[in-house]
Amino acid sequence: MGAEGRERRGVAVGAAFLMATSSIGPGFLTQTTVFTRDLGADFAFAILLSIAIDVAVQVNVWRVLGVAGRRGQELASELVPGLGAAVAVLVALGGFAFNVGHVGGCGLGLAVLGVPVEAGAALSAVFAAVLLGLPRAGRAMDRFAQVLGGMMILLTAAVMVASGPDYLEAARRAVAPRTVDFFPIVTLVGGTVGGYITFSGAHRLLDAGVGGVAALPQLTRSAALGIVVAGAMRVLLFLAVLGVVSGGSALDPGNPAAAAFRHGAGEWGYRFFGVVLWSAAISSVVGCSYTSLSFVRNLSPWLDRHPREAVGLFIAASLLFFLAVGRPVRLLVLAGGLNGLVLPVTLGVVLLAARRADLMGGYRQPRGLLAAGWAAWVVTLAAGLLALRSLGGS
Repeated sequence: MGAEGRERRGVAVGAAFLMATSSIGPGFLTQTTVFTRDLGADFAFAILLSIAIDVAVQVNVWRVLGVAGRRGQELASELVPGLGAAVAVLVALGGFAFNVGHVGGCGLGLAVLGVPVEAGAALSAVFAAVLLGLPRAGRAMDRFAQVLGGMMILLTAAVMVASGPDYLEAARRAVAPRTVDFFPIVTLVGGTVGGYITFSGAHRLLDAGVGGVAALPQLTRSAALGIVVAGAMRVLLFLAVLGVVSGGSALDPGNPAAAAFRHGAGEWGYRFFGVVLWSAAISSVVGCSYTSLSFVRNLSPWLDRHPREAVGLFIAASLLFFLAVGRPVRLLVLAGGLNGLVLPVTLGVVLLAARRADLMGGYRQPRGLLAAGWAAWVVTLAAGLLALRSLGGS
């Protein structure tokens, strides 16, 4: 493999990890812990089904965007004039709301290691802005996502082994659960490929010049790898928490994920949690900022000409909002609702665009893959309706 081939492979792997680490934020850790506490081994079924749905969404989105050579909002504008701008603004607003939580998560992660929350949040925001402002930010971001993704998986695996879950029971319940709860499934799907997340890696590949029919195998492998990495982290965290709750330990409702790490592996497990939380939060800041700006940069000539400054301002605004408001629970609830509402629209745009020969250069997406995509769309629509109901009741 030549130098160009190695570089393209590195970009593909980096895009997969960017998508995966974008989805593994503070909410991911808490969400997985709470559902495991409530459902026990039956949560394995929800994880398995959600991963299958995630793959259908991700592979469809990345293949269509890659072959069309257009970002998500550009495809939307091709289908319905003006829709692209609306989608871009909605994604960016949802991304900003999540970024406030991600910056706060950075501060909480470093607080476990003895750094004051506000100082940890500020240092992390500066770090993310500097990383995305580097001359070769794309390559630095790829490497950063891979290192942090690997570290989170290894640390969580260590806690899983220490907690000693019943692996066979979890495997049995993954295919034959005693109870099935629909809400965790749609929540996991929205948290893994909702809003900006599913487009993070695809936009990274487009920015790196990876696209066209010839790139289809690379696009498919990279999309699937992103889901595998996020799914692996979800499974390891589930098993770690399962071992804790099966042993009779009660989790602190104020910070259930931290309690699970501490019960599972003692004080060093709690320190591990601080590293995992910071890694999850900072990688989400990077992925969220990059992708949110990739949606709106063509709405303004200044944004398009000054992407580094725009990213810096986006992160700075997220930090200032966090410092002024603290943990904006209502904003994060709204962000979750936006995620649930955006995904059916953006996925629907992608699936409709796949039928347009003028956009796809004559390429036709396989029928089986499209059918899986539309089945996933039904689930994402249900997630959006649940999000609306949740917002109405909050």
